[in-house]
Amino acid sequence: MTSLDYTTAANLLNDLFTEAESWIDGNILPSIDPGIIQIADTLFASSTQSYREALLGCGLVRLLNRTINIRLPYVQLGENAFNGRTMDERVINPFLQDHLIPCSKGPYLASFRRIVKFSSETSGGLRDKKGYSALLTYLSALEISDIATTRKLVVYLLHRFVLLRNASNIPLSRVRRMSLEQYQALVGKLLQVQSGGLIPLLLTTALLRTINACFNLEWEIEWQGINVADKATGAGGDVSVKKNGAVELVIEVTERSIEKSRVVSTFNTKIVRVGIEDYLFLYTSAPPSEEARQSARSYFSQGHEIIFLQLQDWIINNLGVIGWKCRGIFMNEVLSLLETRDVPVSVKMAWNELLKEIVGS
Repeated sequence: MTSLDYTTAANLLNDLFTEAESWIDGNILPSIDPGIIQIADTLFASSTQSYREALLGCGLVRLLNRTINIRLPYVQLGENAFNGRTMDERVINPFLQDHLIPCSKGPYLASFRRIVKFSSETSGGLRDKKGYSALLTYLSALEISDIATTRKLVVYLLHRFVLLRNASNIPLSRVRRMSLEQYQALVGKLLQVQSGGLIPLLLTTALLRTINACFNLEWEIEWQGINVADKATGAGGDVSVKKNGAVELVIEVTERSIEKSRVVSTFNTKIVRVGIEDYLFLYTSAPPSEEARQSARSYFSQGHEIIFLQLQDWIINNLGVIGWKCRGIFMNEVLSLLETRDVPVSVKMAWNELLKEIVGS
């Protein structure tokens, strides 16, 4: 049997998974043989989860040591065999569990019920022959590929695992109560997560809903998705707060820098057009330039106040004065927004991981 470093295997798997997720986030898919895609379709349509899990283990082994025969997952099968069960227990299954990917609860080799080679002869005692045949075909592709192509094949396999996870329901972690200090840490870390501006927008909307509920303000809070043009929707910003149909406040949630040109453009295309008296920029990064502030001051005499606030400070300062019961409402509002289908699984995963990190298991 050829030994493997399972720590190295786990680290490599995480690196490959990050690459697979980037394909999803960037809405790109490098050139993949259509035949491989069809094989993967069969594997991921199969009810035998262990086939695709075993294949992932074999692909990882192929990247780690090309002298190993990936068709021999039992040490009893020869010097160039590998320990498939240990690979599963120490690397593959923990990885799938940690990333909330639907997977087998036990060792993937258990579905074969005896020491086997991944060969056509093994299919005789299996019920899911179609799924097993797909496993063998993918193995063949791994065996004849150079290192670069092998890597692409493994990343594509992980890409399909990501899609499988995204199609499933990701339960969100919850806590009954958190201290203000814990809220501050959680919000700060959430705002560091790459979400294309979605997380800042969700946190803003959740706090406005909380204030509305706590003080019975009878607000109507409307928010629009990321990358939705304000002009197309008729909105003046990302979030509009109305009462009895009249606009009370419009908020622009931004991760981009705020320069004078942006303030002037916002005033001419949104504030004046919609007739907004209070316009709030909530920024997550650098504060607005002095020229931007001066430009905003010039519009005050015209009946339009443009305000700049740092998002995390705005959230924590409000949470600090509304009391613990209302902070509980904020938590529920955040969870309600995160649970919607339009929120990417990566954002839900980030929430679960950060909540566990801050509050503990």
